[in-house]
Amino acid sequence: MNIAGFVNHGFDGDLVHVEVDLRRGIPGVDIVGLPDNAVREARERVRVSIRNSGFDFPRERVLINLAPAGVKKEGASFDLSIAAAVLFTSGQLVSPGAGEIMFLGELELSGRIREVNGVISAVSRGREAGIGLIVVPRQNLKEASTVFNRGVYGIDYLAEIPDLLGCIHSGRAERYKGAVTEASGIESSQQIRELDFSDIRGHKFLKRALEVAAAGGHHVYMFGPPGSGKTMSALRLPGILPDLTRDEAVEVTRIHSISGKLDSRKGLVKRPPVRMPHHTASREGLIGGGRDQLPGEISLAHRGILFLDEAPEFNKTLLQSLREPLERGRVDIARSDIHYWYPARFQLIMTANPCPCGNLGKGNRSCFCSIQEIRKYWKKVGGALMDRIDIRIPVESVKSSILMGEKGETSRSIRERVGKAVEIQRRRFKKTSFSKNVEIPAASLLEYCILSSSGKEAFTRASEKLELSSRACHSVLRVARTIADLEGKDILEKDHIYEAVQHRRYGDGDYFWRR
Repeated sequence: MNIAGFVNHGFDGDLVHVEVDLRRGIPGVDIVGLPDNAVREARERVRVSIRNSGFDFPRERVLINLAPAGVKKEGASFDLSIAAAVLFTSGQLVSPGAGEIMFLGELELSGRIREVNGVISAVSRGREAGIGLIVVPRQNLKEASTVFNRGVYGIDYLAEIPDLLGCIHSGRAERYKGAVTEASGIESSQQIRELDFSDIRGHKFLKRALEVAAAGGHHVYMFGPPGSGKTMSALRLPGILPDLTRDEAVEVTRIHSISGKLDSRKGLVKRPPVRMPHHTASREGLIGGGRDQLPGEISLAHRGILFLDEAPEFNKTLLQSLREPLERGRVDIARSDIHYWYPARFQLIMTANPCPCGNLGKGNRSCFCSIQEIRKYWKKVGGALMDRIDIRIPVESVKSSILMGEKGETSRSIRERVGKAVEIQRRRFKKTSFSKNVEIPAASLLEYCILSSSGKEAFTRASEKLELSSRACHSVLRVARTIADLEGKDILEKDHIYEAVQHRRYGDGDYFWRR
């Protein structure tokens, strides 16, 4: 009987074939195949859990091989596959004739099976390899069924395996209590409970810019004095984003499964994730990596929002490390002994004060920061990262009379417009490797951003007058494409170009405090 397990290596992983040999000698258990400490400790957990589940542990010398030998085996998810391999080899379990079987799960001494991380990756890899029978902890059944809804079974105890194999052998597998059914609930609705845009009074230009950003996935930089509404507005941006597509939802759920942050009771993650790391976050926490090879905040924000409040307070090196993921939509992490990657297609939202004290540009307050302090403050973000930000928004404090006024437009109505624009993009890019305007490659811009004669004239005039770089010109076209999508237009007109330029002014010679 062929038994398989799985080891995560970043977003991907490797199938591990579990082999057991019983031979004469002093009773004992040896595990070979580059196991880590957690896998070595499995021999004691497996031995006790087998006995406590009503089976007999072999009295011979037991050799367990985890192949391929060159791949390091980490984690406790091999417990169940090792136990199953021992039971099959010793003749206590009978093969159901299903070919290779994958077992995933950590064993308690009582024989109870604990949930493990990375089940979606394991099931996906097993399906690719043609494994027709996969057994997982019952707590992981919902997430496993998101990618493989036939041949996946969940069990709570090691002692349940004979019943499961009996049902499969007799052709009654669908009746097994741990089988995936239509009632598994992986498509259960998830209500939108984000903060509402109607709470924002005034800030007409800011709200329009955020709507454009949400529709096209554009990165945003908001700067202004403390209390002007930057953070409040950023926290309401998720509420106008549409639901994830099924493929996007599976990607996001898979990443959260690997990280151990997935609520297995809710199944598929259908809303764009929002991550808000603290400014003291480490490189491993933000980018990913470390001893456990876990995804960082930029990967946990995949297909969602990464919000850096008070961005200049973050470590400068940390901010600059965002440049490559912003360009490629993934992060590659290399260690001395291994190389792995995670998706990182996120929307970056940053806020900042205009200076360390926050009073620069405020007419009724004095700024006490020196020119050197202001320069050092802004250099934290740096020109290279700022050049990748499509939308820059100066935010000023709102008058008290406006704050006491009526509420503005709701997130629901804005989300409807954004949803229509996003659907236009999905249809347009259906046969490509990208799905949003922000992802349009430079080589394809002229194909998807067709300008009218007045649009071409406006674009040429703006790029020359503002001395826009090549990347800035590409950014203007992408934002203009989104603005046209919000209006349902195919051709980019001059008004679309002018608004796109207006959203990008800061950073190309028009500073916030120049009046």
